[in-house]
Amino acid sequence: MEKDFQFLDFVVKALVDSPDKVKIVRTVDEMGVLLTLDVDQADMGKVIGRSGNTASAIRTLLRVVGMKNNSRVNLKINEPAGSTKTMESSASKSVDDAIADLKI
Repeated sequence: MEKDFQFLDFVVKALVDSPDKVKIVRTVDEMGVLLTLDVDQADMGKVIGRSGNTASAIRTLLRVVGMKNNSRVNLKINEPAGSTKTMESSASKSVDDAIADLKI
């Protein structure tokens, strides 16, 4: 098992109330490693954190783990089924806004 997968598995399962419902899928392509995370709907707030701070911190640490292993690691957190959150705000962003958010 890869270090980035192990790290994310450990951190997320320590944060949530339902660790048995944590599912991580690891894919590798020309852009690097993509870890896709699914958690129970009730645990979503714990993983995202206030204003996205927890998710941001996890992503930062995953990048560090990736650098140590000479890979680029990204995290995608899937919206749980039955969620009431709307995706309108992110869908209405312009391409320029999305690129600015990447800070590259």
